[in-house]
Amino acid sequence: MKLLIFVLAASVAVAAPPDQPKSKSETLHFTVNWPSGLSLGEGQLISAQTPDGWSFSMNVEAAIPAFAVAESAKSSATADFCSVELEKTGTRGKREITETTTFDASKMIATRETKKGGGKSEMRITACARDALTFLQFMRRELAAGKLPQAQPVYYGAPYQTRVQYTGTTKIVANGEAIDADKLTATFKGPASEFAVDMWFARDAARTPVKAQIPVTVGKFTVEFSR
Repeated sequence: MKLLIFVLAASVAVAAPPDQPKSKSETLHFTVNWPSGLSLGEGQLISAQTPDGWSFSMNVEAAIPAFAVAESAKSSATADFCSVELEKTGTRGKREITETTTFDASKMIATRETKKGGGKSEMRITACARDALTFLQFMRRELAAGKLPQAQPVYYGAPYQTRVQYTGTTKIVANGEAIDADKLTATFKGPASEFAVDMWFARDAARTPVKAQIPVTVGKFTVEFSR
């Protein structure tokens, strides 16, 4: 379930790229559906430009029989999409989670602190490390420029080595309308797992995310987006 929350975060961050004449803040709503099509949960993400760069916040609530999940995360980043801080709070079943990761670009160290007995740990990072909320925004900027992001670690608690591949343009149905969308496959490799997520982005100037499919043991969850 931790991987589900991480992928949701990495899949739904939204805000117009800084070179586009869009609003400085944006909210995207999303639903998470079972492979059968039944709803599993929903959430939203709000992003905004700030005097120092960007801020992102996400919340999601989902329920699997006998296991409820509620999680919120907020992130701050520089204008170049380099992470400054990531905070997470939530519950997964009976487990409560509260942790903060602070990114020190000058020392190239990220400090992860988990409350309620979780302790503190440090990780070596590059001069411009990115958390999950920030990475998607950076990826959208690269897509708008006709590029893909280079392989790099993405942080949502632990680091996940992330590689993105373009797999073509397809026509999909979004909000009852057939549109052309670019399909990308992102591979995430963490300390104890590796998985791939398919993502579709509209071919608009902001490269708005439209849909994502997340692999689980019973099939694939589908995340669908709407404004």
